[in-house]
Amino acid sequence: MKERARILVVGGGYVGMYTALRLQRRLKRELGRGETEITVVTPDPYMTYQPFLPEAAAGAISPRHVVVPLRRVLDRCRVVIGEATAVDHAARTATVRTPATEEEGTDGSRIEYDELVLAPGSVARTLPIPGLADHAIGFKTVEEAIGLRNHVLEQMDIASSTRDPAVRDAALTFVFVGGGYAGVEALGELEDMARYATRYYHNVRPGDMKWILVEASDRILPEVGEEMGRYTVTELRRRNIDVRLETRLDSCADRVAVLSDGSRFPTRTVVWTAGVKPHPVLAATDLPLNERGRLRCTAELAVAGAPHAWAAGDAAAVPDVTAGEEGRECAPNAQHALRQARVLGDNVVHSLRGEPLETYAHKYAGSVASLGLHKGVAQVYGRKLKGYPAWLMHRTYHLSRVPTFNRKARVAAEWTLAGLFKREIVSLGSLEHPRAEFELAAGGKPSHDPPHNPKGSS
Repeated sequence: MKERARILVVGGGYVGMYTALRLQRRLKRELGRGETEITVVTPDPYMTYQPFLPEAAAGAISPRHVVVPLRRVLDRCRVVIGEATAVDHAARTATVRTPATEEEGTDGSRIEYDELVLAPGSVARTLPIPGLADHAIGFKTVEEAIGLRNHVLEQMDIASSTRDPAVRDAALTFVFVGGGYAGVEALGELEDMARYATRYYHNVRPGDMKWILVEASDRILPEVGEEMGRYTVTELRRRNIDVRLETRLDSCADRVAVLSDGSRFPTRTVVWTAGVKPHPVLAATDLPLNERGRLRCTAELAVAGAPHAWAAGDAAAVPDVTAGEEGRECAPNAQHALRQARVLGDNVVHSLRGEPLETYAHKYAGSVASLGLHKGVAQVYGRKLKGYPAWLMHRTYHLSRVPTFNRKARVAAEWTLAGLFKREIVSLGSLEHPRAEFELAAGGKPSHDPPHNPKGSS
């Protein structure tokens, strides 16, 4: 091994956290002797287990149990809270903007490294749709999930207290754009929660609410197969959810959702889950990208033509060696990301020790999706499940995958308690603006759009 190896991991999501965890385990002795240093740059001090976001939004899981604190898990790594804005791999430096950057009046600090692991993940893929930036909310972070829960309950409060039928109709209309995992699971869980909540409103019934799912293609949940996708559409429509296939959102300006089929829905809720795109930092590197903006990688998870640079997950175009088809790439999903992280961590260690590298080869096992409490679909190793068995498999699988025994125990305990007691349907919208009441009492004007809170609810 080199006299001193400085490893920089950009990103604290699935790949970033699991790779750093693998590295600190494999390099335990080297870290203890000071021969190796691992630095993790991440915008948040935690990793979000995204498959649990729909249940967090529905109140089945506490938000703090959906995230894993990085400093506790990566206790042998140096965790830097900040955003990587550029990478000069030729010079082996990365520019990082931290919370102190603005106070210091600098453009950011520079971190030098010997080995680079790029795992910044992805961001929401948006389109230039009128009103989208002003009124829509995404569903990629725990802040967005809890903000959306508060927002849905707040709309029910508005509908319950108004006498204006137009205001009531707009408040009780919820439009979800995107028929992938995020959109379908978020819609299923939130509709389930809202329907349950109506029993505590004297003048809001389940039939008063309109739930609309808009999907541009001809099917939803393509990961679970065509048959299960059709079943999901049937199941959602049976719950009076309006599923619109081969339809696009053309505008949501002035709080009116205009669809490509000519339909118009006054609404105060537009949830955008129509895909993701690679993180912008990839374009600010000197590393090779493919036509979709992802890093060109080898089957060993090394960046092609860039020695000492590695990548996996959403940011990487990794060849699928199990497909038997040239040019086929691994899908950018959590199943591949978790397994790639282990191989990536091992290969970085192999590279430092001058050992042969491993090839990433994993055949896609299948998919599971929740459609609300006791409802789900699954296709695993060719077997198709639906209803309660699929929902149970969804929970079992993700409970086994959530990091740390601490989180597994807490999530299992919350599910157990949720089965014994009634749902919590309290909106804590004031958490998004904690100073609003004090500012008003002090004679100021409360701000409902804090400029330094980009993750707050719309």
